[in-house]
Amino acid sequence: MARIIVESIEAEYRRYKALGEGAMAQVTDVELCAFDSDTDNAIVAIVWHLAGNLASRFEDFRTSDGEKPWRDRESEFDRRQISRDEVLAQWRRGWTTLFDALAPLQDSDLDAIVTIRHQPLRIEQALMRSVTHAAYHVGQIVFLAKQFRGGDWKSLSIPRGMSEEYNRRPGTETAAAHADAIRGRLGS
Repeated sequence: MARIIVESIEAEYRRYKALGEGAMAQVTDVELCAFDSDTDNAIVAIVWHLAGNLASRFEDFRTSDGEKPWRDRESEFDRRQISRDEVLAQWRRGWTTLFDALAPLQDSDLDAIVTIRHQPLRIEQALMRSVTHAAYHVGQIVFLAKQFRGGDWKSLSIPRGMSEEYNRRPGTETAAAHADAIRGRLGS
């Protein structure tokens, strides 16, 4: 059974998971929970929302609607003053649910139908919708973390002034290589 497409999608999810972790590793515990105003989100709110979304969508992925009755989306954006360990536990909960659901999938499954909010979608559509949703919110986390760090920010992408060196190393453009590079830059 082939998993070429599924593994490619999974690699992109892993890239964004690593980006989020790389960004969160650079902020203080206070900054994880800092809200700028009543209308802005803190990193903790984005984590809660993304984790809630992933857990809801991918728990019983093929057999139940992706918007679970237990999910309280509105509360995901509530202000929280919690520890880094609690933030990261919530983060892992969402990603673990996702990766557990992806593990048995084969490329031949991608035409099968799942539902999200009572809408039928092919699995490939649901995955593309989800990976772009994750990328959007991880981008927000990176943006907030970068704002907090300012000049002390450690790049999670190609550092400024390093494009030529990066281009001389074929193979660094894969999602897995990018995730490994992020962990390497941060010494984790």
